[in-house]
Amino acid sequence: MKPKAYALTLKALLRIPLECSPRLVWKFAWNFGLRSLLNIRRFEERQRKGKPFFPAFVMISITENCNLACSGCWVSHGGKKRLSPRQLDGIITSCKKQGSYFFGILGGEPLLYPELMEILARHKDCYFQLYTNATLLTHEIAATLKRLGNVTPLISIEGLEKESDARRGQKEVFRRTLEGVRACRKAKLIIGAAASIGKSNFNELVSPQYLHFLAGEGVHYLWYYIYRPTGAEPKTENALEKEQILHLRRFIAQERNTAPLQLIDAYWDDKGNALCPGAMGMSHHISPAGALEFCPPLQMAKDFINEEGTNVAELFQQSDFLAGLRKLAASHSRGCILLENPSLLRSYLESRQASDTTSRGTVWEEIKRMPVLAGHDLKGEEIPEENILYRWMKKHYFFGFGAYG
Repeated sequence: MKPKAYALTLKALLRIPLECSPRLVWKFAWNFGLRSLLNIRRFEERQRKGKPFFPAFVMISITENCNLACSGCWVSHGGKKRLSPRQLDGIITSCKKQGSYFFGILGGEPLLYPELMEILARHKDCYFQLYTNATLLTHEIAATLKRLGNVTPLISIEGLEKESDARRGQKEVFRRTLEGVRACRKAKLIIGAAASIGKSNFNELVSPQYLHFLAGEGVHYLWYYIYRPTGAEPKTENALEKEQILHLRRFIAQERNTAPLQLIDAYWDDKGNALCPGAMGMSHHISPAGALEFCPPLQMAKDFINEEGTNVAELFQQSDFLAGLRKLAASHSRGCILLENPSLLRSYLESRQASDTTSRGTVWEEIKRMPVLAGHDLKGEEIPEENILYRWMKKHYFFGFGAYG
């Protein structure tokens, strides 16, 4: 890593303390930084000593309701399932008892959940990453997030004007999303952007120009995902080829040295070996139906929370379904079992008589039709991290926890 790259990395890191509200920066450092570090250590100890299982982080989809209808999305368009406020509050409280204080809040569109801000305010000791399309993120909502201080909006941008309209199923989505970004910038929030990379948006979003565009709009970090064609309209033809996944990995590793914002991924460790957060046990998902799921796109489950959301720890500790799926996924490869071996996944789900957790009720047929697609397990072509800081962080926080033997 050259001296110039060190300077650029430091400059990108300093954007948050220089551009964001000091109170928000303190909340981020304490609620997310220190608490997550301690939580990771507890998780490592549980894994190493064979103690009762509980994931390091829990992702929570609070509602199926959404104001958009994006192709390839796993959420049921028009679905009515939602966690009750009592369940959501109970989940967060139960996770805190296990030492977990960081949550991803997903939908649908979570800003359509009326009680959300009240519940986030109730848990001031936690930190929340709010996954949103930002078309409803007004200046008033941004001001509320600033008052809360414990939320970072992670804003989904799936392409520029033309691609956003095509992917989202509405007009002027890109413009409306940028208005949400700008409201967050005015409120001096810590702002993230997310992008699910498929063939249709690859050239637009996997480019230095896009990174500089986002930084110019006030975005502090960009989280790249690999497009997983699921849902009622999966559009498998938009899934990446192996060469494109290699290109994406190489781009991320190289651009971390010079990008004007932080680049995030959860697919590869410090050596470039593939990772699956579900197989690692690092993260699992709770659906709007209250189902404990392996990951958000895989909407089949055996375990469901109670009306109070108070049995989360017990379910995670006793779930033979999730334990078996973790073992199966880790033994198959280090990549994504949904993309790389859907037939093996189907056999497992069938043997366990797993239930569809959605409103649309067609997930089983969707999985049966799923073809084999390229995944991110790049055996023999691994690309290690170039950035020393990110390599250190991955080595200490995302190295597998023994999941791959």
